[in-house]
Amino acid sequence: MNEEASIGDVIDTIHEAMKDFKDGYEILVVDTNSKDRTVEIALSKEAKVIDEPRRGYGRAYKTGFERAEGEVIATLDADCTYPAEDIPRLANALEHEDLDFITCDRLSKLEKGVMSSKHRLGNWILKVTTNLLFRMHIRDSQSGMWVFRKKILGKIELTSDGMPLSEEIKIEAWSKGLKAKEVPIVYRMRKGEAKLQSWKDGFKNLKFLFKKRFGRKKR
Repeated sequence: MNEEASIGDVIDTIHEAMKDFKDGYEILVVDTNSKDRTVEIALSKEAKVIDEPRRGYGRAYKTGFERAEGEVIATLDADCTYPAEDIPRLANALEHEDLDFITCDRLSKLEKGVMSSKHRLGNWILKVTTNLLFRMHIRDSQSGMWVFRKKILGKIELTSDGMPLSEEIKIEAWSKGLKAKEVPIVYRMRKGEAKLQSWKDGFKNLKFLFKKRFGRKKR
């Protein structure tokens, strides 16, 4: 949503990274009613734009998952924070290591000044809570860059339409016994205006963890 400052650079990086990918690829941009030139720029760079008027980080991703045609899905934000150039490396690791799901760890290689101390503390709290509640051992529970086989979507249950989907997809991958791995990446300063509401989204994610762990499942 409203990422005209960065969407072109992200798409260009993907095209360059994937130019030798013999099996082909598609770039999906899920747009939530952008008011700037995001859609225009994305279309000009041969991306498929999916109009999703329903708001929500998780909703956008689930809509993208439904429309993706490939056997492998790679995700990242449209703000230049994630290394799109690493997609081929991660996709090859998925294949050669016979994995189902890879999530990327932003925190192990975090450079000074890229993330505020408030965000680092929030990520630490959410990571520790996730690991304790679900008996996991991951370093970054909030990363939004994943590479996985599309077929796993039939084995996991994604309930969140908001920011908690980032932690939920990892919880599901580990708890359902999929072959999952965490891989360190370089994380960068974003371009454009941030959409994250730090305290509000942080508390929502924390609340979601307890609800998912102790809430009653619908029958």
